[in-house]
Amino acid sequence: MRTRFSILLFSFFASTSLVWGFAGGTQTLQYTIVSNGRVAGSEVDKYSDDGHVDCAFEFNDRGRGPKIEAHYVFGADAVPLRLDVTGVDYLKAPVDEHFAVDGGRAHWKSTSEDGETRSSGFYVSNSGVFGPETASLVQSLREAKSGSVKLLPAGEARLERLSDTTLANHGQKLHVTEFAITGIAFEPMTIWLDDDGRFFGNPGPWFSELRAGWEETNDQLYKLQRQNAESRFAALARDLAQHPAQPLAVEHVRVFDSEHATSREDQTVIVDGERVTAVGAASSTIVPPNARKIDGTGKTLLPGLFDMHAHAQAIDGLLDIASGVTSVRDMGNDIADLRRLQDQWDKGTAVGPRVWKAGFIDGRGPFQAPTGLYADTLEEAVAAVNRYADLGYVQIKLYSSLKPGFVRGIVEAAHKRGLRVSGHVPQGMVASQMVEDGADELQHINFIFLNFLAGQVKDTRTPERFTAVGESAAKLDLNSKSVSDFIQLLRQHGTTVDVTLATFEPMFRARPGTVSSDVAPVLTRLPAQIQRNAYTGGLPVTGTNDQLYKDSYKAMLAMTKKMYDAGIPILAGTDATAGIMLHRELELEVEAGIPPAKALQIATINAARVLKQEAELGSIAPGKRADLLLVEGNPSEHISDIRRCRMVLKNGTVYDSTAVYAAAGIKPAD
Repeated sequence: MRTRFSILLFSFFASTSLVWGFAGGTQTLQYTIVSNGRVAGSEVDKYSDDGHVDCAFEFNDRGRGPKIEAHYVFGADAVPLRLDVTGVDYLKAPVDEHFAVDGGRAHWKSTSEDGETRSSGFYVSNSGVFGPETASLVQSLREAKSGSVKLLPAGEARLERLSDTTLANHGQKLHVTEFAITGIAFEPMTIWLDDDGRFFGNPGPWFSELRAGWEETNDQLYKLQRQNAESRFAALARDLAQHPAQPLAVEHVRVFDSEHATSREDQTVIVDGERVTAVGAASSTIVPPNARKIDGTGKTLLPGLFDMHAHAQAIDGLLDIASGVTSVRDMGNDIADLRRLQDQWDKGTAVGPRVWKAGFIDGRGPFQAPTGLYADTLEEAVAAVNRYADLGYVQIKLYSSLKPGFVRGIVEAAHKRGLRVSGHVPQGMVASQMVEDGADELQHINFIFLNFLAGQVKDTRTPERFTAVGESAAKLDLNSKSVSDFIQLLRQHGTTVDVTLATFEPMFRARPGTVSSDVAPVLTRLPAQIQRNAYTGGLPVTGTNDQLYKDSYKAMLAMTKKMYDAGIPILAGTDATAGIMLHRELELEVEAGIPPAKALQIATINAARVLKQEAELGSIAPGKRADLLLVEGNPSEHISDIRRCRMVLKNGTVYDSTAVYAAAGIKPAD
């Protein structure tokens, strides 16, 4: 799954899941973490009426996952006075964070930070454990006369009470309330508390944490939580979407011609309703007299971008549209949730891109993926293919625990129904074998390198699929016969590669205490508490392999360029934070040596062709859908100008990029 489910998901999930409140007395509360119907971890909170709290939290996700111990001391006003957090994070890097208030000074120190201030405020930890402090923050916010609480090291939080319900379970009843905290993440951070102000749970369709003994209430709570979220997104859609009653004319604009990977200067583009009706020289294109005119001088108009590796969530709709991503390919999700989200985005009851869906199939076992369908026999696998085909999916994505012997049969069944096949290379085979079995596409650049490590990697279902590449990629001779033969195999089979360079950049390049290079271009635009995560580092490294991991990432870029030069179709996909990380993916393709205009072509018409949508999308031409992006500057020469979004159209609906970014707490690019 994407980086969001590794570093970012853990940070966000934990920030909404570990809480307690002040109600007096000594008490121990236990919680169960469930991933796709299976117990994946636990939390135990032990707290006393003197403000001391001990929290133990861990879960296992395919060999990854945090193991944290946190010790808190809270004051009578529910504000943290001391915090000590130790353990390992999702990628098993060390966690060592400390905070204390002494003599009117607040000081915090971790592997990534060392700061202090005389200002008062509520310290929010940066280690992925926010349990006791989240409930405490709710209490502080409920008592705040101003309606807000200053956060340390930076930021401001506000609180909204969303809904409440009385749960019944095995003869017991418990009243719980859902609160939402803004100012921490891209969207309100929701939390369910009991009437004593103690954490009750966080429900979810495939990942949840609930108080032990109350796990069966997940669906009831999740339905209420989803309804509240949908109401918020519906209100945002009403505020942000503009539905022009007259034609729209973008005049004197540079138009990116994705078909030829070039730009045409001083053009005028007319949109009427859902379609582009005219494209031509500004001097000769007739603008309807009732058109709304937009001056495109100094700007570039591009086709809407495609993110070809998404795992869509509701907040992604805002992040994508603000960034000019009007189409995404979802590479694995909960069937019902994704269908609901797609319907909302298509109908405009929420802001979001078009969606094409890949059906996720994995084998059962200790490393199974947390979502999708499972197959332990070929018959089950073929049944899964047919179910996805019946639901309108366009592709099948295989995963690491699937038995290698099923690949060829799945490919045959999928192709019979008109579906592409791609995925992780299952444990027990290598990429070349998956290609020979008929796969149309490979996910992730690390699996390309694992092809040359057969017999050297114990289990590619575990984090070894990252660390083994970190130890070996830089040592692979990219001019060797084995590499040339592999690329020739890709060419012969017409295999596409979804490299997801932005997924691996923070893993291999990020170091504690320095801003991660993937986030650096947008750091100051992000909410203050999210900015801190950019300094926490990636995979754990030592003095002996620090440079090696960086060199291995350079090898990933070099391999991408080598495949591109050989004519292997490369796709632009994030598997990371939506929208802004697609911009980074394009920058990384350019860093690898792909010309900027060609990188833009990859994210527009080439993606449309893979999805068989080139007749409707992917280029700017009369008769095509009005999915467009207006940016300052010229990204076909300076790729980073793609970040300077000003206006986005999806099917003729107009969005002010600055306003949509603001709805997710992000500032616009200069």
